[in-house]
Formats: sequence, C-alpha cells, structure tokens
Amino acid sequence: MRKETQCIHAGYQSGNGEPLALPIYQSTTFTYDSTEHIGKLFDLAAEGHMYSRISNPTVSYVEEKIAALEGGVGALCTTSGQTATFLSLFNILGAGDHFIASATIYGGTINLFAVTMKKLGIECTFVDPDAPEAEIEKAFRPNTKAVFGETLANPALGVLDIEKFARIAHKHGVPLIIDNTFPTAVLCRPFEFGADIVVYSTTKYMEGHAVSVGGAIVDSGNFDWTNGKFPEFTEPDASYHGVIYTKQFGKAAYITKARVQLVRDLGVYPSATNAFYLDLGLQTLHLRMERHSQNALVVAKFLEKHPKVEQVNYPGLKSSRYHALAQKYLPNGCAGVISFTVKGGKQAAVKVMDSLKLCKNVVHVATVQTCVLHPASETHRQLTDEQLVAAGINPGMIRLSVGIESAEDIIEDLNDALGNG
Repeated sequence: MRKETQCIHAGYQSGNGEPLALPIYQSTTFTYDSTEHIGKLFDLAAEGHMYSRISNPTVSYVEEKIAALEGGVGALCTTSGQTATFLSLFNILGAGDHFIASATIYGGTINLFAVTMKKLGIECTFVDPDAPEAEIEKAFRPNTKAVFGETLANPALGVLDIEKFARIAHKHGVPLIIDNTFPTAVLCRPFEFGADIVVYSTTKYMEGHAVSVGGAIVDSGNFDWTNGKFPEFTEPDASYHGVIYTKQFGKAAYITKARVQLVRDLGVYPSATNAFYLDLGLQTLHLRMERHSQNALVVAKFLEKHPKVEQVNYPGLKSSRYHALAQKYLPNGCAGVISFTVKGGKQAAVKVMDSLKLCKNVVHVATVQTCVLHPASETHRQLTDEQLVAAGINPGMIRLSVGIESAEDIIEDLNDALGNG
C-alpha cells in the first residue's frame, strides 16, 4: 500500500461483522485459558497481550500503522515525545556512556540530554549539524554509543543532512537516531537515507488536533547490534530468564527490548483511548501535511517581503540556506512550521503575537489551527544565551505553526499584527 492508503488501512483491519472503526480495548488485563499460556507470555515465547502497561490491542494496531508508514520492523508508542526520545537512547546507553546530538534540536530535548540524562551518568556532546564531517567526528569518544538529530530542527528549521550523519555514525559503529516529528513519514522517511531509529512526538502532526499527548519509536531493523558495542542485546537478560534479544528477535531486537524491559519497568505506555485519538489523526495525515506545506510556503513568501520582518526561516523558500537539502529530503513539502524574526527584538515580537486574533498564542505546534510561540521566553527559556545562539534562536524570533485554514485569512491576521508591532 502507498502512504495515503497506509494512513487509513494499515494496522487494524475489520473482519466480517466487526467494527469498521478501531475498537478501544479499555482493559488493563486479558484472560487466558491456562497458566502455561500466561507463563509463555512472561517468557516472551508467545505473542499476545497480558497487561496494558506493556501492550494493548488498540495501541498495538496503531503501532503497526506507524511502523508501516515509516518502513520499519516495529514501533513502540509511549506517553509523550520526550519519553520516546529518552527511551530511544536509554535502550542502548547507561552510566558512563556518551552520545552526540545536533545543537539545533528542540529546547526540551537539549535539557533532557544536558541535564537529566547527565544525572544518570550519560554524557552528551552537542555539535553544529552544518559542520564538516571531520569536525563532527572530533566529538566521538571510545564510549560514544549513538548520534541524534532532527530532520527539521525546532524552531530554527534547519534541514539535517541525514546521509552525512548516518555515514559518520556508521563509520564509528553506532546508530543514528532521528526525530522526524515535523515532516512525518508522509514527507520524509529517514530510514531510506540511512537512519536506524526514528522517534516522534505524536502529539504534533500525527495526531494533529491537540487532544492527546504521545510519542513513538520506530526500529528500522537495519542496525547490527552484534558489532561488539552493545552487549545488552547479545548477552542474556537476567530479568527475562536469560533471553538474548538478537538471537530470539533478530531484526526486532532493539524495539522488543525497549518494550519488554524499559516500558515494563518505567510504565510509560499510552492509554487505549489516546491511541484511538492518534489513529483518527493518522487517517488524515497525508491530506493535512499537503495542506500545511502549501499554506506555509505561501505565508513564508509573504513574511519574506514584509518590511517589519528581519528574517524568515523556512526551507521551502529558495532563499533558504537549506533549500537544496529540502529538495533532497523533503521534495513534497517542508511541513507547516516557520520561524521568523521581527525587527525590534523581543518587545516587538511579543507585541506582534499579542495582537494576533486568528493565530493562537499557545505552547504547542503542528496542529490544524495556526499557532504562534516565542521560543526565547517560552519553550527554550531554560537555555543559556550561548545555547540559544547554538540552537539558532534570537530574542525577536517567533515560531509560527501554519494551520490548514485559508492561507489568505492567516496572512491578513499576520499583516494586521505586524502593523501593530
């Protein structure tokens, strides 16, 4: 099936006399006819659901759909995008390990990497994603276990050269993990360019209506976990009667371990109802991403010509330094998020935002409604001045998430607000 069809039909498929819509299995546990069968579930020797902290039929169907869209061997849904990002790394790193990340990623992710994971004994080095390969390679250490980046940086809107980062990571025998939240699999499938693991905040475009928080991890099944750097996959897991993940689960070793070890212990699995909402969003994802991208390009062109706008960051613009990379990785659209800088700095940016009527001032992005946010004082306020610069953020920057309303109405609202700025 093509992506448009997968958005609707992958995962749950109704049988004779069954509901057309994905059923909500609102149950914590499931019954079996024998103790032996449940024992096999605990030994990972049989497929099935036993407890909704680890798996649930509704969530499982949505995971199948996401894996199909991304072209992976399996997916795991989580309670948030931050959880998905954390688990994607914690599944292969422990105290004393190190990983490398792009410096232009989402501010909350920077805080997770630089502060919280550091408390666990895991070190992160941030690198300029546009730096030459030789410069990025200098960040590697003997204990480096992964490389992390965002397809479209939030909010600087830089396009990551996925093939370059994959080449660097694989040269050093470690996986490349990509946050593909903004493009989604409709606009970019990182596995096709060498990425090994993809993570999502499904709260954003995937769900698309701002009603449920969630995340997802997708495993390509392509990385070789037996290369000697990852003994947790090739040596017996005492918490599962000595199971060896690469031997028992093959290409799905990574995603299986994340579920049965980490989700089991941390309890970060989404509810069936939230998964149902996510599935509703996924069914129209292909249509919405097309409209978001079309509207954003029109709005970006308007902002680029406005006298009160100092700079516009949108890789769909021919003037963007990332336009060539966007043509390579995002040929069908660059999603709906724009960042632009208002002349006059922070006070001018705040005045523009407070003057908007149609565009909503909310701490959210990538929903059907057009939203604005001031990164320096909101999502990225925990960063130092140096980190803000590294993330491509200045005080006058506004993040604009273009919705699927009439582009003309969005432009009228922006034009009025800029006139008041």
